[in-house]
Amino acid sequence: MQLTGAEIIIECLKEQGVDTVFGYPGGAILNVYDELYKHKDEIRHILTSHEQGASHAADGYARSTGKVGVCMATSGPGATNLVTGIATAYMDSVPMVAITCNVGVPLLGKDSFQEIDIAGITTPITKHNFIVKDIEKLAQTIRRAFKIATKGRPGPVLVDIPKDVTAQKCRYTPEKPERIGRFTDQITEEDLDMAVHMIEKSKRPYVFVGGGAVISEASEELREFVEKIQTPVCDTLMGKGAFDGTDEKYTGMLGMHGTKTSNYGVSECDLLVAIGVRFSDRVTGNASKFAHHAKILQIDIDPAEINKNIMVDASIIGDVKEVLSRLNSRIKPMEHTEWLAHIKEYAEKYPLTYPKEGLSGPYLIDTIYQKTKGEAVIVTEVGQHQMWAAQFYKYSKPHTLITSGGLGTMGYGLGAAIGAQIGNPDKQVINIAGDGCFRMNMNEIATAVRQKLPMIEIIVNNHVLGMVRQWQNLFYGERYSATILDDGMDYVKLAEAMGATGYRATTREEFETAITAALEAKMPVVIDCVIDKDDKVWPMVAPGAAISEAFTEEDLEVKK
Repeated sequence: MQLTGAEIIIECLKEQGVDTVFGYPGGAILNVYDELYKHKDEIRHILTSHEQGASHAADGYARSTGKVGVCMATSGPGATNLVTGIATAYMDSVPMVAITCNVGVPLLGKDSFQEIDIAGITTPITKHNFIVKDIEKLAQTIRRAFKIATKGRPGPVLVDIPKDVTAQKCRYTPEKPERIGRFTDQITEEDLDMAVHMIEKSKRPYVFVGGGAVISEASEELREFVEKIQTPVCDTLMGKGAFDGTDEKYTGMLGMHGTKTSNYGVSECDLLVAIGVRFSDRVTGNASKFAHHAKILQIDIDPAEINKNIMVDASIIGDVKEVLSRLNSRIKPMEHTEWLAHIKEYAEKYPLTYPKEGLSGPYLIDTIYQKTKGEAVIVTEVGQHQMWAAQFYKYSKPHTLITSGGLGTMGYGLGAAIGAQIGNPDKQVINIAGDGCFRMNMNEIATAVRQKLPMIEIIVNNHVLGMVRQWQNLFYGERYSATILDDGMDYVKLAEAMGATGYRATTREEFETAITAALEAKMPVVIDCVIDKDDKVWPMVAPGAAISEAFTEEDLEVKK
């Protein structure tokens, strides 16, 4: 069967079970888009307002569904506009395939119109990338891209294809996609035995869960593991929902804006079982003081993460779901009654709180949780609102918090919410944004309207770059350099101009009315929620401090 390169691309996507592609056309990729048009009943193409929106949408689609997200862009600026989204996916281990087209092979390296070495640019931020100059290698390259994106620790892969390759023809033979098994090659009996020994010896264990547990779909094995050893559980931002956030053993997030309960508990434990985490600096604080009373057992699929940021006492390399399953079969039920009671005392003494009156970020998140009964898919941008969403919404299931953790990408959430809503048409998707983040990619509201998506955009509007202002307030002598956004932007009119419904809330009553109406709407709704510019995220750990030195506003008042 003789097919053009463009036809081969589409056939390979269909082979891999791809049903949705996010992208933006241009000259170099026209052959592919022409072929995509012929298969629009089989592969849905979502035209975003900007290529960055396409990459974030593919990311949100992947995180919320567990499938590979696919985005496309043309050469030059089309390809470079994908870079931030690819880097975001790389930092958070998201399976994505980005397909770009370039100038023809004879024009490569000659500074041709809209030519860019996108393979060179993305080398540090992809698991692998390819430039396909030979049409005979096109099909096998696309298949390899999907395999690499999903095998082991997931991540983004880029395939760059010169335009003349998309027009040439060669023989194409259909293949069934290769089944990717769980990574178990490096799990050893010795490592399992050592882990069981450490767990049995421990008097004050703590389980610390990260994004690896979400990716590996290990929630049930994790629940059984925790029940067997009877231990408190904390998580990272990326680990939300891996362990039920409504469970009494759950103590909240760990780290810079983690709960005092988790920060104090981890600082006092004698064994920290770290599951699918990479010990980010935002989690550990001062690394030399992190969990300094504890032996550390790390379980991760990527050997490169062992002893990278924190030195550990033992490790097991392998898929988290499989490792926990094997440990569960070896561990006998245990009791740590006094330890759990001690941690419960911390939880009762240091609960997360917010003012009882007035509109605030925590109140918005708490109200959304109550109104959605914890069943929504929450997406966020990056900043104060992101931390409030992590603190005050209780995530009982995996894939229900979609957020940029490693790269901290402002402007991520709206595109990701579009991808999540398209991937989960029967779920309510809500994007929580700060006004600074919303400005970055707010043009994607037009995409949501065009697609008639019932998603909700919450703007936590404090008229400043809130998290940066918080640091300026606490550590930079209240010098608010380039963080004030009080310029009269009307987000309700902006939403309406793009075809969405807009509401403004300045009181609790106005917000409750708006969110109730939004949850019943069948089209995009934007709610502009005006809060005080000096609301802060508490607790907080100062830069360079240990997580056991977490402080709140009340602590600052006491010091004064």
